[in-house]
Amino acid sequence: MNEGKLGELLGQVAAGTLSAEQALERLRVLPFAEAGQVLADTHRMIRQGFPEAVYAEGKTLEQTSDALAALVAAHGCALATRVNAEAGEMLMQRFPTGSYDGVSRLYRIGRMSGDFKALTVAVVCAGTSDVPVAEEAAQTLEFAGVSVRRITDVGVAGLHRLLARLDDVRAASLVIAVAGMEGALPSVLGGLVAAPVIAVPTSVGYGANLQGVAALLGMLNSCASGLSVVNIDNGFGAAMAAIRMLNVMVKA
Repeated sequence: MNEGKLGELLGQVAAGTLSAEQALERLRVLPFAEAGQVLADTHRMIRQGFPEAVYAEGKTLEQTSDALAALVAAHGCALATRVNAEAGEMLMQRFPTGSYDGVSRLYRIGRMSGDFKALTVAVVCAGTSDVPVAEEAAQTLEFAGVSVRRITDVGVAGLHRLLARLDDVRAASLVIAVAGMEGALPSVLGGLVAAPVIAVPTSVGYGANLQGVAALLGMLNSCASGLSVVNIDNGFGAAMAAIRMLNVMVKA
């Protein structure tokens, strides 16, 4: 249930077309729904403006499937992250209206009815090796109804490539910058644009990159003031941070 459906329910009670007892019965499933071994948090949409997403890595197919079914029943849409190809194929059989993307490893059923007006997010990644993490962010945003501008392969080793797209980046309401290696791209963008920049370190890089730790530390130590940093390879987390900011912008 989302705020719109809750408001509609309360309106029916106020109009007398629905009894208080009937409304209470519908609200009994509001906090969470039990689905097999999973307790789906069906209240999260009202609290945070985004429904619970299913983290599929480490879950059995049955657990992922049950959670998705419960969330679809509650919201009409659902999102699962870190879904491998085999699980994606099996989920397509159970939820044929859904879609699986092997790059982002996202499985989506429907989409939210978010209205972010003219607000856009630029998802900028340093190299094509960073695309899976960038796509996890971009497609999560699109699931929420956000308009995304993708800018790929503009790392600082060829800074002229980024400068050639700077107008596109500056036109965005928010920027998500994805980079591995030394993680310099978000610092550069943080010094060039006024919009909030959310930095995502990736595990892309040679040995001393330490599977993303070097990029993470570089971003945390950025001299570009106000840079926000999420965890290594956490494109979903970056998208969620952006969605929270956009929700505030829409209501302002």
